[in-house]
Amino acid sequence: MSFWEAFLPKIFEGWVLTVEILVPSIPLGVILAIVLALARIYGNKPISLLAAGIVSLIRGLPLIVTLFIIFFALPKLAIYFSPYWSAVLGFILCTGAYQSEYVRGAIQSIDVGQSLAAQALGMSKLKEVVHIILPQALRRSLPGIANEIIYLILYSSLASYVGNQEIFAWARHFNSLYFRPIEIFLTAGLIYISMATVATTGFKIIENKLRIPGLEVAR
Repeated sequence: MSFWEAFLPKIFEGWVLTVEILVPSIPLGVILAIVLALARIYGNKPISLLAAGIVSLIRGLPLIVTLFIIFFALPKLAIYFSPYWSAVLGFILCTGAYQSEYVRGAIQSIDVGQSLAAQALGMSKLKEVVHIILPQALRRSLPGIANEIIYLILYSSLASYVGNQEIFAWARHFNSLYFRPIEIFLTAGLIYISMATVATTGFKIIENKLRIPGLEVAR
């Protein structure tokens, strides 16, 4: 069996696992970001401080350290996660914490007059946030959220360090066997570039769909 006959099926397996890790991590990360941002702005003082503490803690740790804590340290406390769920949980926490700052900034950028108008119409705070504030905030924070998701796609290579046989894990494995770093890591790099390009294109389409004529920021 030639090198390419052995390498390509395994790198494809790694790509499939990478996608399987990202599929739950991305939407759940966005949901966590929204929850954290809303908790910091609209929660009472204990909830707001707790959310701010979570964000500061996660943003203060390198992603690889977060993954190691989940996979290697938590079992010492009788809390166990498989390699797959360790990666998913770590990615959700990391991307959610960073995205929450974009969402929080977007919420705070919305004119207070809209909130006053909602109150004048008799809307509850919940309805105001769900129907008026949050849709605008998500639209405004979409470029930042998209940027973090693209970073997450690239950082998914760190899942290999907690036992996941994804793209980078198979690339390292085959390089140790065949020592052909140019072909191996160039192939892996092209796969990551392709994934990031597809995500970038998808988010551009979404941004264009959500654009409101007359409200674009001048460039």
